[in-house]
Amino acid sequence: MTRSRIHGPFHDQSIASPDAPALRDHDGRRIAYGELDAIIAAMAADLVDRGLRPGDRLLILAENCAALIALVMAASRLDAVAVPVNARMTDHELRRIAGHSDPRLTIYLTHASPQAQSHAGIADAQEWHTPLGTLAIAGPRDASEPDEVRPDDGQIAVILYTTGSTGTPKGVMLSHGNLLFGGRSSARIRHMSPDDLILGVLPMTHVFGLTSMMMASGIAGAELWLFARFSAAAVLDALDAGVSVMPAVPQMHALIMEEAARRGVERIAPGRLRYVSSGAAPLDPDWKRRAESFYGVALQNGYGLTETTAGVTLTTNPRGVPDVSVGRALPGVDLRLRDPGPDGVGEILTRGPHVMPGYFRNPEATAAAFDADGFFCTGDLGRLDEAGNLHIAGRARELIIRGGFNVYPPEVEAALNDHPKVIQTAVIGRKIGGGNEEILAFCETDDPAGLSERELLDHVAERLSPYKRPSRIVVTTALPTSPNGKILKTVLVETFRDSLGIVDDA
Repeated sequence: MTRSRIHGPFHDQSIASPDAPALRDHDGRRIAYGELDAIIAAMAADLVDRGLRPGDRLLILAENCAALIALVMAASRLDAVAVPVNARMTDHELRRIAGHSDPRLTIYLTHASPQAQSHAGIADAQEWHTPLGTLAIAGPRDASEPDEVRPDDGQIAVILYTTGSTGTPKGVMLSHGNLLFGGRSSARIRHMSPDDLILGVLPMTHVFGLTSMMMASGIAGAELWLFARFSAAAVLDALDAGVSVMPAVPQMHALIMEEAARRGVERIAPGRLRYVSSGAAPLDPDWKRRAESFYGVALQNGYGLTETTAGVTLTTNPRGVPDVSVGRALPGVDLRLRDPGPDGVGEILTRGPHVMPGYFRNPEATAAAFDADGFFCTGDLGRLDEAGNLHIAGRARELIIRGGFNVYPPEVEAALNDHPKVIQTAVIGRKIGGGNEEILAFCETDDPAGLSERELLDHVAERLSPYKRPSRIVVTTALPTSPNGKILKTVLVETFRDSLGIVDDA
């Protein structure tokens, strides 16, 4: 077994720079790398005493805090498998995940999350006093069977469950090698160093936060500033306080700029901020220019999935470049399109050290996810331009067929997001018979009285071909989202049933 796998980057940093700052916890506590390593060792020893074995699953109900990092790394040292889950999930969702992952122990980060505290009460979990505060713990469960432990970086480090409210849970297994590759790629391409202060607002129960924040900061020896949950106001204050690297998703950027406008702030004051990234979504050129003007630095875009340890592609553009792609494949990553059509759009396939070993205890789904050449089939649609940059067209299952034409929701969403009063948009198709679909758009704004459906229809009429224009646009102050901040497109019609005038959607 390699030391890098067992102990991880935080241990390596504790040897090289024990007094260097590692974390600013959610409660303001500052933790150096040497102190963090000692905490991880103490928690690992306590977990062994409580019955955790190599190959066991350790379920962690969490929001961002130092304890989550310590527990993931402690499980790594024991060859156990961490299963971090956002504590804001419902009790029903958590029961399904627990039933599928079959954890030996379940830990509730009650000190950082009221929702975790509520779930701990339902489970009748016991208090667990740790160097990072009083948590709650349940188990060990005698029924849990450990999985085989692999003697190299192929050992499973974490299982992340993909968002969904129906059907069998799908647990994405990521190996130590996956996490190390993803963290090193993120740190290298973002030029992270011990001089950086990384904004830690993305949930580390999601692959983006786990890899591009947690792993990357530890590998770079940077300081990670953790926030239990996203707050646009808190992020603006953190930028003023010296954050230098800011990984985020498009919805966060929209809300940050909206909060700044309420404060009368047109742009961030020049400071330490040098790198801002967005999630995997096509960018409208005008929106991208506004964001770069607001932050004063280039906005980098990227693409990835849970199954690919977040990263597949990333841009490295200077500020002002009108590229709205998600960039080129990362070094070491293979990328190709399957069955591209006349418009060059095909299913995105990828292969390399970033791709998961498979789905936990689901060999059928694992086999179906790979082609004969070992490429992972993402289910996403995209095209490659002459420079090799990937442009996302949408999910294969979200493709809208209207009047015989293909309509890709991200293109419609980008046109609506270009309206100055729109914060974010979700576009879906709804079958209307004869193999045809209507286009429904849902736009979030903080000024619903000042923004009408008619105004938005006129807005997109100047930007989209007739067959791409929405049939209906619902204006709202909030769109339904998952605990990870992703818009839940599957519940949009039911959520806004009255606004759409639907009586019977059978």
